[in-house]
Amino acid sequence: MTEIKEGAPAGVVVREGDYGARVAAVEPGGVGFIPLDQRHGRPLNLLWTWTSPNLEFATVFLGVLAVAAFGLTFWQATAAIVAGTLLGSATHAVLSARGPRYGVPEMVLGRVPFGHRGNMLPSAINSVAGGVGWFAVNSVSGSLALNTLTGMPKPLCLAIVVALQAGVAFFGHNLVHAYERYAFPVLAVVFGIASVIILAKADFGAPAPEGAGAGGIGAFLIVVGASFGYAAGWNPYAADYTRYLPATTSPRAAGLWAGLGVFAGCTVLQIVGAASATLGGKALADPTGAFTGHLPSLVANLTLLVIAIGAVGANAINIYSGSMSFVATGIRLPLPVRLQRALVAGAFGAVGLVVAYFGLDDAGHDYEAFLLVIAYWIGPWLGVVLADLVLRRGVWSARAADARVDAMVFDVRRRSWAGPAAMAAAVVVSVWLFSNQEKYVGIVPSHHPSFGDITFAAGFVLAAVLYAVLRKVPGFRENG
Repeated sequence: MTEIKEGAPAGVVVREGDYGARVAAVEPGGVGFIPLDQRHGRPLNLLWTWTSPNLEFATVFLGVLAVAAFGLTFWQATAAIVAGTLLGSATHAVLSARGPRYGVPEMVLGRVPFGHRGNMLPSAINSVAGGVGWFAVNSVSGSLALNTLTGMPKPLCLAIVVALQAGVAFFGHNLVHAYERYAFPVLAVVFGIASVIILAKADFGAPAPEGAGAGGIGAFLIVVGASFGYAAGWNPYAADYTRYLPATTSPRAAGLWAGLGVFAGCTVLQIVGAASATLGGKALADPTGAFTGHLPSLVANLTLLVIAIGAVGANAINIYSGSMSFVATGIRLPLPVRLQRALVAGAFGAVGLVVAYFGLDDAGHDYEAFLLVIAYWIGPWLGVVLADLVLRRGVWSARAADARVDAMVFDVRRRSWAGPAAMAAAVVVSVWLFSNQEKYVGIVPSHHPSFGDITFAAGFVLAAVLYAVLRKVPGFRENG
């Protein structure tokens, strides 16, 4: 692809319409290849594109949960947060690096190990997890902040936040990037001031709060899994935000800035959240109120405002990529092709509004369960995708082999059942054996609680091994 001067190679589906770098325009088309004359941007832009959506209260609250719900001390929580986030950020960097070269969204690249039809499995899950699940979680935190700041009814605050989020996602790629860029300095300054105040007051040697979980290695592993799930929750979106970069962009630079953005945004605020939990207050019953209650009134009000701003930034990405994943499933809708992605984004906004409404009154427990469930499917998906990158490294790394990747991505007749079979089996087995959350406790932690929750790690390894084996078995081999 790097040798293409205009258009795209034969057999490649090109994203129709003229879009370029325009911000006040609805991005046309769906998940096709981005023509070279439409490419723009710099790898450095990815720093704020991925830092801004993590500068929001959902990030803070994960750190709060580590101490107030799982019973870790501040330093134990910090170690678990750094470990889990580093893993999720590293995989995000690897996947982001492929965007400029191949010019298609992450879930379209997933057709290589999953096949055209088999790719419906991760694409459909991701469209629901991102476009509805993450969207609802972040909408709740943003609306609760706006409610605390203004005193307006929670449903009205939710409607305002959702309308802003869906509006940005409807316009598409360029407006999403622009929003994250201009929100970044505001979010960084206010959250920076709030973080300094919280860290100055924190009791780093305090034991876990009374009534928190049992702590120990089990809780540590759960927080590692939850932190990984939070960072890796962006992984299925990775190439969506690098595919518009010029094809000559350094993959290393694209991956570095994208991964660094996720790591910086997630790690700092999660650690601040853990510190705030050492100060007492109703951290689980009233998350935003408890956090801002430790701040001077002016800083508290500004923090509530940026929590809402950050929620919009996070969910603009969730809805945009959720709708992109839905289009990548190949499901045909009776909608104009040019506007299909935009209209699906609007539909996800409406569905997410309903889901978020029913989560307004029990945000803490819903969020805790959701973080782990996200890791449950992303671990096996990543196992398949990264195993494929290793096993097919000659194709993925050699520029001369780009045409083979194009064929695997755009040939609707291509089948590769090893990917979906490995992922599905790994999800079922890992959850059955290792899940450790409120809704379901697996066989191993029910007998040995010290295991915590290693579902994501077990699912990752199992899926990678199964994929490596199944791709050689008749009936699972790819046909092209």
